[in-house]
Amino acid sequence: MSQPQSIDPRYVSRAPVRPKKRRNWFGRIIGLIVLLFVLSLICIPLFAWGKINKVDAFPTGDRPAETPGTTYLLVGSDSREGLTRAERAKLHTGKAGGRRTDSILLLHVPESGPTALISLPRDSYVPIPGHGRNKLNAAFAFGGQQLLIQTIENVSGLRVDHYVEIGFGGFASIVDSLGGINMCLPKAIKDEKAHIDLPKGCQDLDGPTALGYVRARYFDPSGDLGRVQRQREMIGAIANKAVSPGTFVNPFRFYQLSTAGAEALTIDSDMGPFTLLRFARGMKAVSAGGDGVTLTVPISDSSLSTSHGSAVKWNTKQATALFKSLKEDNTTGLKSS
Repeated sequence: MSQPQSIDPRYVSRAPVRPKKRRNWFGRIIGLIVLLFVLSLICIPLFAWGKINKVDAFPTGDRPAETPGTTYLLVGSDSREGLTRAERAKLHTGKAGGRRTDSILLLHVPESGPTALISLPRDSYVPIPGHGRNKLNAAFAFGGQQLLIQTIENVSGLRVDHYVEIGFGGFASIVDSLGGINMCLPKAIKDEKAHIDLPKGCQDLDGPTALGYVRARYFDPSGDLGRVQRQREMIGAIANKAVSPGTFVNPFRFYQLSTAGAEALTIDSDMGPFTLLRFARGMKAVSAGGDGVTLTVPISDSSLSTSHGSAVKWNTKQATALFKSLKEDNTTGLKSS
């Protein structure tokens, strides 16, 4: 028998050797970072939402009918509650007790058209239910949010849909959490009672300085009317920076802003997260460069002599026309002033 031929091993086909699969660690790290970023955008606001103080802000009884659009009442309170002695010294708030309103503004977000931010001077001389005629901020001192809203609704005929309040310390904390706010001053400001001495020109203001800036009025010949204009400018600048992409892509700043804002704010118990977000977007719309309008309720006398001291008298005809436009959700014809 013939012997089987041997096969030369050089001609034996071999299965190709597969290279070991490289693990795409770089891609996985990027994916993990994106996932953590998305989770932070969800979890941080949820955590902060639970820390916001919510109150029953609305009066009982007859109220104006609901209207198109959404009207927010924004109040800056001078409450020192919760501030330590060192914090009061840093913010130059003094030791006054009680709660008053340093700023009172209405933000109307229409269904269509420009958003409007209207200042109501705190010294506006108006009838306060159960207390006769007095300055508007006295309503807050007499009966808190409910009496203030009732007073504003009575004199304007406009229904307030939501309430937002911020105190001294909270305002300064929000500004600091954003790394300061850049403001451009047309002239130097020196106000010893507000503890500020600022040069002319654009500059970054930290929390305590920004608080002094929006409270100052004694240096200004326009008094409270000049102050409310600076308040609108500052609030718009804060909102513009707070909802900018630079805040959301910076997890540290986003966390600081969310927690500072949560601890600073008091809102009505009917407000939800998306309603608060709409408020923030509305405030951005009235910032510099936005398409919103900012103005003060029309005034006929800025130094009205009353039994409660010098007060502000509204121009009844023009103020009535303004509030009628808001009730009709028609902000197109409004002009900034």
